[in-house]
Amino acid sequence: IEMANKVNDKEMLSIMNENIANLYASQKDYTQSLEFFKKVSKLNEEIGNEVYSAQTNSNLASVYAEMGEQEYAMFHINKAIAVFERRNLEDWLAFAYEIKGKVYLQQENYKWALYWYHQSELLHQKIQDDRGIIDLYNGMAEAHLGNGNDSISQHYAQNAFTISTRIQFTEGTQKCAKTLYKIHKNKENFAEALRYHELFQRLSDTLSRNENSKILSMLKTKNEYDKQKIALIEDNKRELAKQQSYVNIALFVLLIFIVVTYLVHRGQKIQKTLNQELKSKQESLKLREAELEENISTKNKLFSIIGHDLRGPIGALQSLLNMFKDGEVGKDDFWDFIPKLRDDVDHISFTLNNLLQWGYTQMNGAVTKPTVVAIDSLVAENINLLSEMAENKKITINNEIPKNTLVYADSNQIDIVVRNLISNALKFTPDNGIIQLKAEEHQKHFEFSVRDTGVGMDKITQEKLFSRDANVSTYGTNNEKGTGLGLSLCKEMVEKNKGTIWVESALRIGTSFYFTIPKYEKALSKAS
Repeated sequence: IEMANKVNDKEMLSIMNENIANLYASQKDYTQSLEFFKKVSKLNEEIGNEVYSAQTNSNLASVYAEMGEQEYAMFHINKAIAVFERRNLEDWLAFAYEIKGKVYLQQENYKWALYWYHQSELLHQKIQDDRGIIDLYNGMAEAHLGNGNDSISQHYAQNAFTISTRIQFTEGTQKCAKTLYKIHKNKENFAEALRYHELFQRLSDTLSRNENSKILSMLKTKNEYDKQKIALIEDNKRELAKQQSYVNIALFVLLIFIVVTYLVHRGQKIQKTLNQELKSKQESLKLREAELEENISTKNKLFSIIGHDLRGPIGALQSLLNMFKDGEVGKDDFWDFIPKLRDDVDHISFTLNNLLQWGYTQMNGAVTKPTVVAIDSLVAENINLLSEMAENKKITINNEIPKNTLVYADSNQIDIVVRNLISNALKFTPDNGIIQLKAEEHQKHFEFSVRDTGVGMDKITQEKLFSRDANVSTYGTNNEKGTGLGLSLCKEMVEKNKGTIWVESALRIGTSFYFTIPKYEKALSKAS
């Protein structure tokens, strides 16, 4: 939000504030939720996009419905429906009709509730929204139950329960279990009623624990952010003594808070509190242990690459320069080493680029920002970049990717994938070989392939090729060096862009790498 304010990006401010409003609503903090919805409504008026305003009104109506404020909910949902019907936005209309049905359900006006639920059901037949259909069917089940139609109510509730179970939607399963409990209780089928009631209670406990975990995570994130911001300000002012004072005060306040919290809760169900603390500490210990193991693995791999693939070429360059400086190598001899030095420097640059990108992903710092990418142009740029290496080995690169092949992905990440795959193909293809690049169009994605006539690899190497922990590093046909890092990085980058990557290879015949990337679609809707 701070960054969006600095660049005055009102659309992003609208999205982020609405996400925060919905987050507060999920925590049942409706006062804070409504405060953020007011900011969103004002931003939408400044933007002047009636669809944004209608989407916000739909979410706001849902919050008012949860609060039991039916009149406010009806006012906002009617405003939203008018825009959605005029713009023929079927996915949002299905959601809005379901909200309107929920408002009538809360008013126990089952006839009109079912009317709007049926309108939503007709639209859901055209769209794919399992979570939306769960809320819809559960609402219809409650409306039919209110009308005394137990059998129809059970039909819809059971369908919603089946979908929730299939997609593992805990909150939807909980709501359906509660509805089925009411239905079976009403039908005096007490055994089934008891079963669904126990399931409802168990899922309620699970959701409660999850919500508590979210709240703790939010508080932890906010505290960490505040500490970092204070530390930066104090560092810029170089007031180290004052910084230590603030830290001590913060620790003292935190200690007081912990003590007060402990004393308040100590008298309330001591045994239950101790059990919860024990379980929390066990989970925290497991998480820290996993983080420590991952950090150790990352450190070992980092130092291995630095020691093996960077230290050698840099040491050789340093030695040669010292010898040239001391007169042990003449000028003519020195010039003879220039091509070798250039290859070493190119290798160091390529390795450092992969190393930095890999390290960035290990620290969860790589943010995928998909845009429209003309991948044919990107491939052509990388072929041109690696053309000297291809010419040195007399390798022919055939780029058969059609022009204007548009994908929806992060340009920088896909650039790394393409460059590593072409570089690998050049590395393991002998002189006078052929490298072929193709693109095959599917319904929702493109399948790209990089095929070479190189040395190939056996099944064992293929199986551990993309492993995050494996370090499959070998020399090329002309003793080119590698880190074993590129393909692991390729896998992470492809998967971050909702694609998959795999390999097919045979010894002494060649290797083909395949990866998929989503196609670019013109119709992109605003995130809610």
